[in-house]
Amino acid sequence: MSLSIINPANGEQVADLPVDGPDDIRAKVDAARRAQSGWAARPLDARITAIRRFRELVVERREELAVKLTTEVGKPIRQARNELDGTLPRFDFFIEHSAATLADQVVLTDAGMTERIQLEPLGLVANISAWNYPWFVGLNVILPALVAGNAVLYKPSEYASLTGLSIADLLAESGVPEDVFSVVIGNGQVGAALLDHRMNGVFFTGSYATGLRVAQAAARSLAHVQLELGGKDPTYVCEDVDVAATAASVADGAFYNTGQSCCAVERIYVHESIYDRFLDAFVETVRGFVLGDPRDEGTYIGPLARRDPAIALMQEQTTDALEKGARLLAGGHRVERPGWFFEPTVLADANHETRVMREESFGPIIGIQSVSGDEEAARLMADTDYGLTAGVYTPDTARAERLLSQVPVGSAYVNCCDRVSPRLPWSGRGHSGVGCTLSTYGIRAFVQTRGWHLR
Repeated sequence: MSLSIINPANGEQVADLPVDGPDDIRAKVDAARRAQSGWAARPLDARITAIRRFRELVVERREELAVKLTTEVGKPIRQARNELDGTLPRFDFFIEHSAATLADQVVLTDAGMTERIQLEPLGLVANISAWNYPWFVGLNVILPALVAGNAVLYKPSEYASLTGLSIADLLAESGVPEDVFSVVIGNGQVGAALLDHRMNGVFFTGSYATGLRVAQAAARSLAHVQLELGGKDPTYVCEDVDVAATAASVADGAFYNTGQSCCAVERIYVHESIYDRFLDAFVETVRGFVLGDPRDEGTYIGPLARRDPAIALMQEQTTDALEKGARLLAGGHRVERPGWFFEPTVLADANHETRVMREESFGPIIGIQSVSGDEEAARLMADTDYGLTAGVYTPDTARAERLLSQVPVGSAYVNCCDRVSPRLPWSGRGHSGVGCTLSTYGIRAFVQTRGWHLR
């Protein structure tokens, strides 16, 4: 059985990969479990040295890796380079902070008794990852898991398998034993088969529906579970902003990576007193986005990584919004050219009865609604099952913090959006998931505690 890798920009096959069957998966699981203890026994400095060498190789082969990413995912080439460049601060954070974060803690020395907390690796970690940012999302798990002494079985998305194999090759060249980090190739059924085996940790990035199934499978072995799931991230634009600058910032947050970002702006609320001016500036910005071949340096909007069901969903959300009173200000149609292209689409007057304001879009489409003020904005922003990010644009920071404190999310943005930092925990509320990656909390996610009583 094989997996065809299709270039979403033209529909052409670029590779044909063998899919891991049950025997292959079992062999990789057994080998990883045997290798993990030896990897954990290596000094922490030695594990960090391997990660440092991995970073050097990513820098050396940046262009080759960017082209591969563009070819299989459709990410515009400049944005592919940005993703690789953006991994470097994550490398640096984990390299710098892992030793202190993973160090033993002596919490009592008194009357002949010492109490110590030791952090130990979870053991065998399954990482079922996403296609939209395979370097960002993958390394959020891979780097701290390996530094902490775990073995990792990495199941990249079937839409980013070539990148997953590149990560494995670079890690092996960096000194990480091949059984300590191995790749499992295939679709969702292969990921499910991987979770038929006993794991100590399961880390998944994807949809809410699949996340539920992953959690149920992991529960059979009581594995530590982290789920980074969907979002319907809102942004509120107050009346006291620079309208043109804010419209440009929010448009970039909505359409960067062709709208296929976990923290992309997915719904916009604008104070009624500047609503029309904001719409004009927003649409002007969107009309300036160049849609085209992702290999071209000037392209900003590339193809969707998946034809099905992504294009159908964009069209359905557009039709639904128009039927419920929204106005189409830009886009709204599939582009008549080879590949999986959809026009950047702006829907004004999209109310909360529309699908575009309720369900995750994950594509180049946005709904915008006028609100009377802060109270209505906060209520509508919180009116969702998701809770990944939310943002407010205003020069009044106290006002923004007051508003955002009413919205249950893992990340709050003031005068910015679609941003992730290695220094801050990345987490969600509700249907956006459980647990967190990044920051020192994201390092501790890959260890378990042992309490020592020493008399």
